[in-house]
Amino acid sequence: MSKLYSTLGILGFVVCFSISAFGQQMPIMGKITAANSNTPLGFVTVMTYDATDSSRIACTTSQENGTFSIEVEKPDIYLSFSFMGFKTQYKLINLSGNSDTRVVNIALEANEASLDGIVVRAEKSSTEFKLDKRIFNVGKDLSSTGASALEVLNNVPSVNVNIEGEISLRGSTGVQVLINGKPSVLAGDGNALGSITAEMIDKIEVITNPSAKYDAEGTSGIINIVIKKEEREGLNGSVSLNTGIPDKHSFGLSMNRRTSKFNLFSQAGVGYRQLPRERENINRDLTSNTSVISSGVEYRNEFFYNFNLGADYYINDSNVITLSGSFAYEIEEQPSETKFDRLDENNELISSWNRIEVTSADNPKWNYELNYKKDFKDKKDHNLLFSAIGKFFGKDQNSNFSNEEIEKFSGVQEQQTATKFDEMRYTFNLDYINPISEKITLELGSQFVSMDVGNDFSVSNLIGNEWEIDDRQTNNFEFIQNVLGVYTTGAYEDDKWGLKLGLRVENTELNTLLQNTNERNNQNYLNFFPTVHSSYKLTDYFSVQAGYSRRIFRPRMRDLNPFFNIRNDFAIRQGNPNLLPEFTDSYEVSSIFTNKKLSLNTSLYVKYTTNKIDRVAIVEENVSRTAPYNIGTSQSTGIEINGKYSFSNRVSFNGDFNYSIFERVGSFEGTDFDFTAAIWTSKITGKVKLPFDFDIESTGQFRSKVQTVQGIQSGMVFANIGVRKKMMNGRTILSLSVRDIFASRINETEAIQPEFYLYSRNLRGRFITFGFSYGFGKGEAIEYTGRRR
Repeated sequence: MSKLYSTLGILGFVVCFSISAFGQQMPIMGKITAANSNTPLGFVTVMTYDATDSSRIACTTSQENGTFSIEVEKPDIYLSFSFMGFKTQYKLINLSGNSDTRVVNIALEANEASLDGIVVRAEKSSTEFKLDKRIFNVGKDLSSTGASALEVLNNVPSVNVNIEGEISLRGSTGVQVLINGKPSVLAGDGNALGSITAEMIDKIEVITNPSAKYDAEGTSGIINIVIKKEEREGLNGSVSLNTGIPDKHSFGLSMNRRTSKFNLFSQAGVGYRQLPRERENINRDLTSNTSVISSGVEYRNEFFYNFNLGADYYINDSNVITLSGSFAYEIEEQPSETKFDRLDENNELISSWNRIEVTSADNPKWNYELNYKKDFKDKKDHNLLFSAIGKFFGKDQNSNFSNEEIEKFSGVQEQQTATKFDEMRYTFNLDYINPISEKITLELGSQFVSMDVGNDFSVSNLIGNEWEIDDRQTNNFEFIQNVLGVYTTGAYEDDKWGLKLGLRVENTELNTLLQNTNERNNQNYLNFFPTVHSSYKLTDYFSVQAGYSRRIFRPRMRDLNPFFNIRNDFAIRQGNPNLLPEFTDSYEVSSIFTNKKLSLNTSLYVKYTTNKIDRVAIVEENVSRTAPYNIGTSQSTGIEINGKYSFSNRVSFNGDFNYSIFERVGSFEGTDFDFTAAIWTSKITGKVKLPFDFDIESTGQFRSKVQTVQGIQSGMVFANIGVRKKMMNGRTILSLSVRDIFASRINETEAIQPEFYLYSRNLRGRFITFGFSYGFGKGEAIEYTGRRR
């Protein structure tokens, strides 16, 4: 048990600062042990108070051998001894008399209920079912490693974090990340998530079929990171330094300072990164048999700076206010060179040229957040939560494109584009939870989301010695969307069975405007989103869950904006301002089986989507224009299996498998797009703990080839590997990771139609990163990722 006490002591350690005063200092010393075993207890918090007015005088913590020493000035005092898993004890002392009273030896009695709960949760990460969610409890196997929140997410079944910090659920990136059940500045940025350590995380809730409480936007589900509630006083923090190939260099500093009333947290980072991408495109007109082939390397290089600052203020035991904000600034460059070859019907060269791009952009970003939470004292989990969040993203970008002749080039020699983009989003939430009884819970609330976006885009051609605006490719696009939602849910849950019913109502007002041509698209629609969830615990090792929800996907700015980047003016992607939202009815039945070594989750699901959005290409004179359109319906029926098997404390495997059959029904401009196809994906991760605190992890992923509305998307297989060395009891971490070891993460798409053939290939390539992290105060070493948002 001594190992357990030591672990709990480290988790509950409080960095205390003595309160100095003038006068004669009188020492108090002694030893603290566990009453049931006489084992010395280290890291016990020892507080001294004035016996006359109960004001705090000083504090310290016991050494690993259980001894402590503290100096006080006042003669009449009392001491408190507190430690996680043990009952807090008090001792009254008068120092004006016999000096023997200055030696205090005390034995703490275990709080059995608290200790038992900690042992069950803390020893090993585990997964359990609730009514409408799957809960991944973060155990000691992760929380003691110094890992960041992003690394913990990579251990959660069905969740993956890619090389750029993008989080996906069941292979889809349309997932919402919450912190303690609400949107957060920290949840919106991979860099900020890197400042949350595994030791800070209590659990992660995976909601693949959200209840009516949550925003109906999106179809991929919700990930909720729940932070532990323990309050620790003192200064904690971590510094990180990373470097990599291609260039990926960053420095980060995270700090946290907690007092009895305030919790201050901050993070600052600076860095530089390169994101090269190899591209190849083929546009072939099957009527004339002429082709345009392009290939080259595109770069997105960025200097970035960011700063996060926030504070929790504990008004009293029932009320807390949180105010936080972040600011980031990116200086972006996009140099690229693409070679174009134009071929005739005999596949002979007509002309050839290089297209050179020089792009620069400044991207300011800022977020702010205000939260207020009130806990009612009459019942546990009876609370009211209000939050207000503001987000801004701007882009001021200028590009210059020059075409250098290789052979017989005819066209515009030089072009310029200018982009002024601003996006402002406000979100207001009010949530009320009332456990009417031990088995019945009522929830209700509302949400208002307002988004205002402007995109002023212009294209100029160099004609002779003068720049002339191209009116066909220039416009100022404005996008305003307001969504008001209200919801209520009612849940019944006992030891074995539970049922949760909910209804959400949302009204959406959408207005778009192309200022130069005065083209408007105004929409206003009211939608109902019912949800039903149920669960049943068959045995201590096996549970089942069923659920239904209705979801919506509203087109984003880039889906609606018809104006585009002209990086490759033979392969143009643009938006459709007349796009309608798509709706999905989702049905799911899941089960979980657990024993000492195996955790196995199986889900059967059906998703039926109307107004399905797909990108369709139209080709004229070898120029392909790809835009999204609402094309009929889609029904997917699938099975997902994921699990973890631990061979021993040192070797474990995680695996995910997803197979679905989908049926597409629809047509576009006289072309029938009805077809049935299948897709399957899999991921397996092996982890080995080596001697001398070395950890090694390897992941392999596969995605099958899949049919699309116009062609085929290729399959993909790739692997990642990482090695980590912990030193100084986890305070220092050295890490080496290689993403896409074999540079095999190649994405290929083909559009095969009677009139044309389109081929696209892109490759990110291999990324190697070396990192160093050091934690100080109570903090362990954590990762500062420097990933792009």
